[in-house]
Amino acid sequence: MPYPLEKGDKLRAFHQIRELSVTHDIILCALSDVPVTDEARAFLQPYVARLITFRLSKPGIFWHLAVNFFSHRPFQVAYFYRPRIQRQIEQIIRDHHPDYFYAQLIRTAEYLKSLHIRKTLDYQDVFSRGLYRRWQVAPWYKKAMLGMEYRRVLKYEEMIFDKFDKKTIISYPDRDFIPHLRRDRIEVIPNGVDFEYFQPSAAAKEFDIIFSGNMAYPPNINGAIYLVKRVMPHVWKKIPSAKVVIAGANPSQAVKHLQSDKVIVTGWVDDMREYYDKSCIFVAPMQIGTGLQNKVLEAMAMKLPCITSPLANDALNATEDKEVLVGHDPDSFAQHVVSLLSDPQRSQQLANNGYQFVRSNYQWSVICKRLLQVITS
Repeated sequence: MPYPLEKGDKLRAFHQIRELSVTHDIILCALSDVPVTDEARAFLQPYVARLITFRLSKPGIFWHLAVNFFSHRPFQVAYFYRPRIQRQIEQIIRDHHPDYFYAQLIRTAEYLKSLHIRKTLDYQDVFSRGLYRRWQVAPWYKKAMLGMEYRRVLKYEEMIFDKFDKKTIISYPDRDFIPHLRRDRIEVIPNGVDFEYFQPSAAAKEFDIIFSGNMAYPPNINGAIYLVKRVMPHVWKKIPSAKVVIAGANPSQAVKHLQSDKVIVTGWVDDMREYYDKSCIFVAPMQIGTGLQNKVLEAMAMKLPCITSPLANDALNATEDKEVLVGHDPDSFAQHVVSLLSDPQRSQQLANNGYQFVRSNYQWSVICKRLLQVITS
């Protein structure tokens, strides 16, 4: 359910729905493991001809995951798949005769894979690669399960390719990791940023460094720990007063434990713009995970100077040292932070260059026109 917009896949779905609804009628079928609120329905109603939600109960989730243990289907596909929902979707197709079908993520692909209809699969991220990176750094008690899921997802990403007419993905580096010989036929459709919403204001600065995102998502948990435990000790040696804010929904216990007199963990915030405005530098030290980082696009749109990792910038494709700074290890991240905090002129120039970069390359209206061309060509 693409609301609230606290995760990258929800942001991508909502903005695509909003842009495509200008010229097309959209029937939105959304799966949800929590009750769908009236607020969520009201938020989406202006953009959809019909909104149909399917509730996934917790007992049903646990049961299907347990049964799925002995199959070859990825757990994250089994989490969302139900035969009863399959039958309902097929009835919706018979009732409404849609001209085209668009599945977001391999987690929904199971519902459409056997139907002989015109359809596109949005891989979005290459999940197998993200799982592989998590598997490599996981503690011993998680390795077996992550390894099993990695192998299942790898096979599923290859198998599902031939079940859809067209495929999209968020970045070229992600496309290169899709395990299919014809991966170059996947169309790259990046995420964008809402420039009408993300506009900076002249707020007083309270924080030196900000890192944002859904703090229950393993790559963000890993990034927050990396920032506070490995980068900031080097920064604090030079600038002892430097303050970090970790802003985002659902912080895990590991993220909550980072809280101190120099580190603020906010949890859910109603308006992330306030925290961007109150911060001097955005740091996204992503070490695992895949895909284009929405948080970096938002920070650049808010005219914050950004420091990120090679992993994140490979998808972003910003010019290093001009539009973004790239940290290759804790020490180089710290050096970039100290440099920007000590040189306001350089910090402002980097922020301006980054803003112009995202303004030129990541506007939702332009990106969704490309998506429409893929679907209708």
